[in-house]
Amino acid sequence: MKNLFAVVLAAGKGTRMKSSRHKVLHPVCGKPMIDHIVDNLQQLGVHETVVIVGHDAESIRDHLGDRVRFALQDKQLGTAHAVMQAEPILAGHDGVTLVLNGDHPLFTQETLQRITDNHMESGAAATILTAVLPDPTGYGRVIRRPDRSVDRVVEHKDATVEEREVAEVNTGTFCFDNRKLWQALTRVDNNNAQGEYYLPDLISILQQDGETIRAETVDDAAEAQGINNRVQLAQAEKEMRRRIVKNHMMNGVTVVDPDNTYIDAGVTIGPDTVIQPGTYLRGNTQIGSDCTLGPCTDLTDVVVADGTEIRYSVLVGSDLKEGAAIGPFSYIRPGSRLEEDSKVGAFAEVKNTRLGAGSKIPHLSYVGDADIGEQVNFSCGAITVNYDGKRKHRTVVEDGAFVGCNANLVAPVTVGKGSYVAAGSTVTDDVPEEALAIARERQTNKAEYARKLKQKREGRE
Repeated sequence: MKNLFAVVLAAGKGTRMKSSRHKVLHPVCGKPMIDHIVDNLQQLGVHETVVIVGHDAESIRDHLGDRVRFALQDKQLGTAHAVMQAEPILAGHDGVTLVLNGDHPLFTQETLQRITDNHMESGAAATILTAVLPDPTGYGRVIRRPDRSVDRVVEHKDATVEEREVAEVNTGTFCFDNRKLWQALTRVDNNNAQGEYYLPDLISILQQDGETIRAETVDDAAEAQGINNRVQLAQAEKEMRRRIVKNHMMNGVTVVDPDNTYIDAGVTIGPDTVIQPGTYLRGNTQIGSDCTLGPCTDLTDVVVADGTEIRYSVLVGSDLKEGAAIGPFSYIRPGSRLEEDSKVGAFAEVKNTRLGAGSKIPHLSYVGDADIGEQVNFSCGAITVNYDGKRKHRTVVEDGAFVGCNANLVAPVTVGKGSYVAAGSTVTDDVPEEALAIARERQTNKAEYARKLKQKREGRE
């Protein structure tokens, strides 16, 4: 939207987080809280977003890159002073400026759309986004006149005992007429308990000028929650997770136990998928329809096609095609691709491997850096020996091959189409098509030797 601008305040130190990471870069449901805000503003159609930086400015600049513009607040002298730093970028333009705090990631796009639309339609000089809280301690109170119009905003530390009884609070989110914003900012003073320049003081200044001031109250007070410490971070995570899980359920996903299901903001899930308790879906994971996930399954950046089943397993950076089955207790590592109707069973690990359609690694195997054809069977305990101490090498097992129990395939090596590798073999050379590879020491039985060992052992005792 050409005449819609935004200023995001992110200059504070966030000392109560007790962290070396900037507060606004702490993740909420898998995404840094500043990203939730910037993404919403982009979807809202904001023409120019200015992020006010100060403490650890470079980390925010590096993270957001060219998605926004930046203004530096060298000294943190209050919220009005912070907004002033955006004047060289935004002053002189007709339009509306939306001001938000960088540590308030829970506002929905719908809420921001409503406040901006209603502000534009009303012609007000300023609109305050408010919330009614059961415990408003610490928040600025919105003081209304008898006709319910907005009179002023009073910070908690400056409020009287009577004013502190007011439950309606300023969320720190405002809409301003852009030209009137910069004119009024020049008149803000720091005559308050903190000695800071407060942005809410603009309300009284604009009131004195006879301007119209509006207030929009959020439908869900949970959206107003800011994050100043790890306790509030966990509370925000819980609220956003609840929202995400509910949205998936409304779109046709069965979540057996929403309180014990953890889904990041960027995850997509098709209808009729069932998610059992203890499941974590992280990053850019994409789940198809009619899948069964869990219990106790952890997926990060995984693409899962329709009809896949994953139980008690961990998958990272992998691609599963239709009908694949994983688990229980398997680990699929990055770079793996499991084709249609393939299977990785109990206590198996697969890494950087393509497993062909219908192929199986049923249990207790490690298959790394391999190209496995179709309808291949890896028996119990069979592994690829892919690392020589310096480099990783690939193993190729062609269509229809059978790898027996406890076989070692020492890469680089190829097992030909339709061939067999006998149980217990250590294969170091290529196996031709339809051949049987036996690579083990011939068995020798020593008669009565076990009895002698037993007698010798008993004699020592």
